[in-house]
Amino acid sequence: MKKEEGIFKILSQKPWEASQAVIDNDHDGKTFGISKAKLGVRTIMTVSTVIFSLFIVAYADRMLIHDWRSMPEPWLLWVNTAVLIMNSYFFHNVKISADQNNSKEIKRGLYTVGLLAYSFLIGQIIVWYQLLSLGYFAASNVANAFFYLFTALHGLHLLGGLYFWGRVTSKFLKGNYKLPSVQHAIELCAIYWHFLLFVWLVLFGLMLFT
Repeated sequence: MKKEEGIFKILSQKPWEASQAVIDNDHDGKTFGISKAKLGVRTIMTVSTVIFSLFIVAYADRMLIHDWRSMPEPWLLWVNTAVLIMNSYFFHNVKISADQNNSKEIKRGLYTVGLLAYSFLIGQIIVWYQLLSLGYFAASNVANAFFYLFTALHGLHLLGGLYFWGRVTSKFLKGNYKLPSVQHAIELCAIYWHFLLFVWLVLFGLMLFT
């Protein structure tokens, strides 16, 4: 409620008035109590949600056409899903360790997260190879094309998450960090990882039951 009141207060301000200009010049450049990094992560998540939602709507509409032929679900997709769930769980534990300033557990957790993330990506590539070996090409059927599109988009988002995981891990291992900053970075990475898990569960469920 207080946040909503603050937003309405900001919207009702008149920056062209001299009295308001004096007030604006005194603040430190922050309009809301949120860091630029967190705002950036939220923006990425919002844009990604819109993109995936549009593709899901297109998927739901296109599958009603008579030429739609569903693809099989390789058992490895279930394994990959379990890996991504564990990944999100371990990143949550890393966040807790960072809040407790437990360097040993942070290091171990970051290594585990990276291993699981790369395992997921490798697993997805193996699934692609298996399906292609069976003749399920993207050009063969629209359902095939959507499968490769969904998994490729999700994989690219995961690669983006790995990039920032790598930056955080590198700074932590080199000792080139301040505790509050690394805690904040790990928190943002964890939030993004939970988001990736949620997106994958939606996509996997959609493809599984259609």
